[in-house]
Amino acid sequence: MKRIFLVGYMGSGKTTLGRAFAKATGLSFIDLDWYIEERSHHTIAQLFSEEGEEGFRLLERRILHEVAEFEDVVVACGGGTPCYSDNMDFMNEAGTTVFLDASQDALYRRLRIASAGRPLLKGKSDSELQDFIKAGVQSRMCWYGKARLRIDASRLESRSQIAETVDTLSALLDNVKN
Repeated sequence: MKRIFLVGYMGSGKTTLGRAFAKATGLSFIDLDWYIEERSHHTIAQLFSEEGEEGFRLLERRILHEVAEFEDVVVACGGGTPCYSDNMDFMNEAGTTVFLDASQDALYRRLRIASAGRPLLKGKSDSELQDFIKAGVQSRMCWYGKARLRIDASRLESRSQIAETVDTLSALLDNVKN
């Protein structure tokens, strides 16, 4: 029985790597944000608007506990998931946590492209986006640093880089068992 929780800042590649790793290993894949939206019939933005951040985080925690009951699963967590309640400690007890540590340059490149679809980033200038990323990563490192494993997620730009990172993650997880 495997439970792997991928954590990291938005744009670090949790969904990209999680989906590829699950496919390569025959595990199920869950993107926690997508799962929350499916179960609640609301978008994350709607939940934040209607319930506020506190209400959203309570729902997120409940759903995290639900998916942690699944077996043989890779869970791509939201960027803030580890930072609330006892979520990071809970994930460390329920399975193996992996911090996807992407460089700030990689995060900036990815989030600059995706900024229109992310409410927190919409309308930010390039320098504002860089400052936002730097501050956000720094403020969350105390939680991300609790992950059992850390992997360089800066190289997820091509299929070959993704495949290499999948192999690296497999080797790291094999070493955890031994």
